[in-house]
This record gives sequence, C-alpha cells and structure tokens, in this order.
Amino acid sequence: MIEVKNGSENPTVTEAVLFPFDDASFQYTSRLRLQLVPGKTPNIRNPIVLSRGKLGEPDHSQVRFYGTVLNVDDELRMWYLAEADSSPRHSGLRVCYALSKDGVVWEKPDLGLIEFNGSSHNNIVDLLGGETGITEAPIIYDPDDPDPNRRFKVNFESSRYGALFSVAYSPDGLSWTESPTNPKGPALEQSGLVKFNGCYYVNGQDGYLPTHYGAKRKMVTFASYDFEHWTQSGFLSFRRDPIPPRHMATEWNQGPEVHLGAGIWNRGNVVLGVYGMWDGHLTADPSQVVMGLGFIVSNDGLHYKEPIPDFALMPAQWEDGQVDGTGPSLSQGQSMCNLGDQTMLFYSLWRGSDVRLATWPRDRIGSFEVYNYDQMDWMRARAVRASEAVASLDVVDPHCITCPIEARGSNVRVYVNVDGLSEHARLTFDLIDKEFRPIPGYSGVDSISLKTSGLREPVVWKNSETVGGFGGPFRLKVNFLGLRPEDVRLYAVYISESL
Repeated sequence: MIEVKNGSENPTVTEAVLFPFDDASFQYTSRLRLQLVPGKTPNIRNPIVLSRGKLGEPDHSQVRFYGTVLNVDDELRMWYLAEADSSPRHSGLRVCYALSKDGVVWEKPDLGLIEFNGSSHNNIVDLLGGETGITEAPIIYDPDDPDPNRRFKVNFESSRYGALFSVAYSPDGLSWTESPTNPKGPALEQSGLVKFNGCYYVNGQDGYLPTHYGAKRKMVTFASYDFEHWTQSGFLSFRRDPIPPRHMATEWNQGPEVHLGAGIWNRGNVVLGVYGMWDGHLTADPSQVVMGLGFIVSNDGLHYKEPIPDFALMPAQWEDGQVDGTGPSLSQGQSMCNLGDQTMLFYSLWRGSDVRLATWPRDRIGSFEVYNYDQMDWMRARAVRASEAVASLDVVDPHCITCPIEARGSNVRVYVNVDGLSEHARLTFDLIDKEFRPIPGYSGVDSISLKTSGLREPVVWKNSETVGGFGGPFRLKVNFLGLRPEDVRLYAVYISESL
C-alpha cells in the first residue's frame, strides 16, 4: 500500500495519482508554472451523445443530466433524469439508464422494471417505483461494501420528501431499496457524492433554504460514516463571491455563484470536482446568466479550491439546442471518468436537453511547464536580470518536489504522464527523504533520463525499477533538463503497486 502524506487525510491507496494542480501533493516547484487544459468536444458542431427519445418514450420531452456516469468493469453506465411530457418544471423527472462501450454511442436498454404507457419495455430505473419528481440523484459504486445489496448508493432529492435529501441502495444500480428512515437531511440541490477515506460526503447548492448565511449559491457538504446517519449541519466547502472573512452577499442570481455544488471524481488520494460557474448580471433575471464549468480540487472531501481561479474547464458557449431566453450556460453531473486512453466529461445545457461529451487525453487536465524570464512581465524580467543574487539561481534546474510518500512493500513502481520529451528535452527523477536528502542509488548519476513521451511511461534507476523499503517516507523530485526543457508537459505521476 502507498500512504500519501499530504498534510491532510493521509490516504492509503494501491495507486497514488499526483497531479500538478494538487499543491498538497506537489508541494515545491522551481521555474515551473501550472497550465490547465479546457476540454474538447469530439465533434465541435455536435457534441451530443445521448438525445431525447421518441414520442411515447419516458425521455421524449427532456433529458436533464443531473445524474451520473461511472466506469464499472470498462463499461460506462449512465443514470440521467428524463421527462416524458412538458410538465411543470422538474415535476415529471424520473431516473433512466444507458450503457456505452466508448462513451460516444449509448444504448438505452430494455430494463423491464417499471410500467410506462402500458408497457415495461423501457429504460426507467426502479427508484421509488419509477415515480416522477426526482430532481437530483448522484450515484457511487462502492464495491468494498460487505453487503452486496448496498454496493450502489444514491443520494437523491424528491418531491415525495419535500426536496429533503434521501438515500437508497442497490446491488446493480437498477433496482433500488430506499432507507426506511428517509429523509436524511435538509434541502440540497446536490450533484456530487463521494466516499473518501472511509467517510461519505454529499455536496450541493446551498441557497433556497441555506444552512449558511447568505442567499448566494455556494457549495455545502454533508457527511456520514454509514450512509444512514448524516450531519444536519453542512460544511461550507467552496464559494465564488468575495471570500471570507468578508461578509457574504445576499443578492440572489447576481454575480459569481456555485451552481449545484460539484460533480465529484475520487482519484484515491485526491478528489476532483466540476462545478457550475454561475455568472449573473446586475439584474436577478436568470435569462442573463452565463455559466461554464469550473474545476476544483480537495484532499479531504470537504475543503475545495480552484487551482487557477475562475478557469473554465468547459467555457460557456452557444451550442446547438440552447433554449431561447437563456444565456450560454452549461450544467454538470457526477460524470468525469477515464476510459481507455481518454478522460471524459459528460455535461448538458442548463435548461436545455441532451447529454454532451468533452474529452482529454487520459489525465491530461493540467500540466507543469518550464517558464523563461522572457515570458514574465518585462519590468520584472529586467529586475531579475539586474540582480546578481537572483540571477545566480539560474544554475538551479527547473524541478518539482512531491509531498512525503511511504511505500509499504517492495513492489511499488513510478510512472509518469508526460509529453514533449526528446533528445533535447528530458526528465530525471531523484528520490529524496522527508528532509530533502538524496537517497543512495536513486539520485544524481543513478537517475536514468526519460526521453519518451506517453500516458504512462515507467521510471527506472540504474540498479532498480521499484521504490520502497527505505525505512521511512520518500519524496520524488522531477528535474526538467536539456536544451529545450520548455517543451516538456508533465501531467501526472503515478506511484503504484506492481501486479
């Protein structure tokens, strides 16, 4: 096992993923800057991958993606909210299901669980008997639960319970048994659910009946260790309006807010979140809203921050299918995952329909790259060059250093996700101890240069391919070397138990 000693929860995992945008994992840097990468749509003109059904089908009127996509055994499973007719807002929504092998072509299977329009040949999931009025329903797969009937879990909001949040369990994600003691907590427009370090966290938008002062939309998180007993007080996880300790504004629909909390992706030692970047105008008219999808990171499931403030992982943009009377606005679900060599994010238009897809090469959401003084502000660059004391630091090669990591075993290996390597742009890797002293056999001349780019390139040393057995934690120092180190993009480091 691998313990990531990042100063927070210190999670123990079989594979640690260290991202440049996680400054609790990459704690020290020299002459590197962080770049985040916005998603791309496979077909810019039409990124839709799941559309409304035909007349008479349960999703004929609307596909509202306030749901979940999970990769289970290399198959993508989608739970989405759908409406059969143009009922009053949200009143006709129920949970439907789809499957995909590649994230682009989706099948709506004949589940045979719920009768609709005189037939059970449909893809309606049996949650609350298929009744309508479910407005949010993030789902997690929890294969380590000793009870096989609880390995899928959902935290949902339903008109049956007056919008108070509730929970249910399932062995397969299709037939659900709700808790006999529902509801569990206050009203919460949730889009994120995660199990992290033994605790379950659900987050959402705290606004209509806020547990925290101020009507502004903000992200609030509730916690439970058994999925049954939840805190009734919420933790203020993330906010976009003027930050504490300034007084929180109370204007509704105005300025920067957090729409629906954040859809969550648990990477074992770090949690990634995608949230709605609500940007209102000076009026409270929601038709003036512009909303992209922002990016936040947490090391404990509670505290979230933006690696680059106001960076849009998916920028607000006009897309085919945008409803008249709204600005260019997107909406997230719990729907970021890896499949093969791609990272995928599924999203929809706010107040629109259909499910859409954005992609990256696997885990290439953000990178470290070398900056030169010429890329800095010219006055700052001139000052740097004029100072002999600072200029002498040029002899220090660009590098980054991780938090302490403890490998409990002798079969742990290091891999990197990197691009731009060549004979003139290379990486070397030093292992140093917690107090930054080189570990013999793993530093300096014992480090072999990596010159090949890839999504998962192995790191080796002259006399070893594995790390561990040092009698304590180690740090990884990554050095950017060569004539053109600025070509290199370091996206992730994986420290993993070998098979």
